[in-house]
Amino acid sequence: MKIAFVSSEVFPYAKTGGLADVAGTLPKELSKLGDEVIVFMPKYNTFGEAEYGLHYSWDIGEIPIRLAGEIRSVHVHTAILPDSNVKIFFIDCPYYYHRFRIYTNDHDEDERFLLFSKGVIEVMQKIGFAPDIIHCNDWQTGVLPLLLRDNYGWDKMFDKTATVFTIHNIGYQGRFTKASFSKAEIKDEYYLHGGLGEYEGGINFLKTALLTSDIINTVSNTYAQELMTNEYGHGMESIIQKRKNDLWGILNGIDYNQWNPETDKFIPHHFSINDLSGKLENKKFLLKKSYISFDEKKPLIGIVSRLVAQKGFDLIKSVLYDLVALDAQWVILGSGEPEYEKMFYDLSHYFPNKVWSYIGFNNELSHLIEAASDIFLMPSKYEPCGLNQIYSLKYGTVPVVRKTGGLADTVLDWNEYLAQDMEIGTGYSFHDYTPAALLNSVKRAVGDFQNKGVWKKIQHNGMEKDYSWEKSAMLYQQMYKQAITNRGQSNWNRET
Repeated sequence: MKIAFVSSEVFPYAKTGGLADVAGTLPKELSKLGDEVIVFMPKYNTFGEAEYGLHYSWDIGEIPIRLAGEIRSVHVHTAILPDSNVKIFFIDCPYYYHRFRIYTNDHDEDERFLLFSKGVIEVMQKIGFAPDIIHCNDWQTGVLPLLLRDNYGWDKMFDKTATVFTIHNIGYQGRFTKASFSKAEIKDEYYLHGGLGEYEGGINFLKTALLTSDIINTVSNTYAQELMTNEYGHGMESIIQKRKNDLWGILNGIDYNQWNPETDKFIPHHFSINDLSGKLENKKFLLKKSYISFDEKKPLIGIVSRLVAQKGFDLIKSVLYDLVALDAQWVILGSGEPEYEKMFYDLSHYFPNKVWSYIGFNNELSHLIEAASDIFLMPSKYEPCGLNQIYSLKYGTVPVVRKTGGLADTVLDWNEYLAQDMEIGTGYSFHDYTPAALLNSVKRAVGDFQNKGVWKKIQHNGMEKDYSWEKSAMLYQQMYKQAITNRGQSNWNRET
C-alpha cells in the first residue's frame, strides 16, 4: 500500500507527547512490512535543518496556497527518518510556523493547521503520489479528509484514496469560530444546520474528522470503548457510538532499540530478564545521585510524568503524607501545573532522606528512573495508551496504575489473577478513581516487595511481554484494508 502519514509533530524533530513517538516510529515499521510510506509535518523553527539533514526541495519549489483571503508562499524541505528509508516532507511557511512553539494560543491557530493540511495535499499533487491511505492524527489534521473531498474533489488522483483518523487524546479537539471553514473556502453547507464541523456555534476540527474519515481509531482497545461513554467522550460520544463499526483500538508499540535494559545508552549498568543484578546497581547509582541512603529492603518508587491532574496527581495530593509514610523511597521527574511542581519540590525538602524531585524534562534521567526503580506509579484519570508503564514492564519495574485506557490493556493486576489461581500478573491496578483505591494499590505493591519470590515472578512476567511496533503495525495494515473497503462503499457520504 501507498501511505501518507500526516502529523503535527514527529520524533525526533518536534515532540510534546506520544503522538510524536507514534509518527516517528509507525511509518518505519510499515515500511519494513513492505508499504510505501511518506510522512508530513510542519517545518517549525524549533529544530535545526543541519542537525537533522533537511534539504530544500528544488523539484517542488514554491507552492502558492490561498487561505483566509491571502496567498501564502509554501516551500518544502525533505529528510529521511532516522534508521529508515522513509522520506519526510516538511511544510514550510515561516508566517505560520516560525513561532518558537509547536502549538500556540494565537488567533490564527486554525489557519496554521488548515494551511498544513492544504500543503500536504498539494505536495502529493506536485510529486504525483496517489496514496491508498492518508493517515491523519489528532485535531490538527482533522479537516484534511473534508478538504480532500471538497476543495480537491476535482482531482481524480485521489478517487481511490481512503482516510484514517487516529485520536491520540480526545480532550484536545481544535475548537474555533465558524469563520474557520470560510478561511479554507469550504462550502457553507458543511457548517450550516449542524453540519460536519459545527459544534456549539463554532467549528470543531476533531468532530469534522470523526464524520468524514473512512476509519477512526485510537491507541488502545479499552480507550476505544471508553470514548463511547459520557465520562470519557468529551462531547463526541454520540458520534463515536454511531461509527462504532468503523472504530478500531490499536495499542501503541514502543521502540525497543531505545528502551531496552540490555542496550540502553542512558543507564550505567545493563541487565536482562536472566540477570537482574544490574538493576540493583542502577538503583544504588540513582539513590547516590539523589542523596538518599540505599536500603535494599525499601522499594524505590518512580514517577516520570507531566504533572497535571489528568495523570492522577490530584489523587496523590489527597493521600500524599500517607504515601510518604510507607516504608519506601521516591524519585520524581516531571513538570506541569504549578501546584504539583511545588508539591513535589516541597516534599523533597521536607523528606530529603526519602524523596528526590527533579522539576523539568531530562531524557537521560527518565531512562535511569525506569531502570533503577522497583515500582512505577501512574494513576491516570484517563490514559489513551500510555508508554511509561510499558517501558516499566521491560525494565522489571512493577507498575501501579489505574485501570483505564491503555493502562488496563497492558498491566495485569497480580492479586486479581492470583485469586483465579493464575500467577500471570505484571503489576497492580485499581478501578475507582479515589485516593483510597490508589493508596491501597501502592500498599499492596510495597508489601509484596518484601517477598522476593513473588516480586521476581511479577518482574519476569512483565519483562516477557512484547509490545513492539511490529505487532501493532500489522494491525494497522488490516485496518487500512478496511478503510479502503469503506471508501469503496461511499462510507463518507453514508455517515454524513
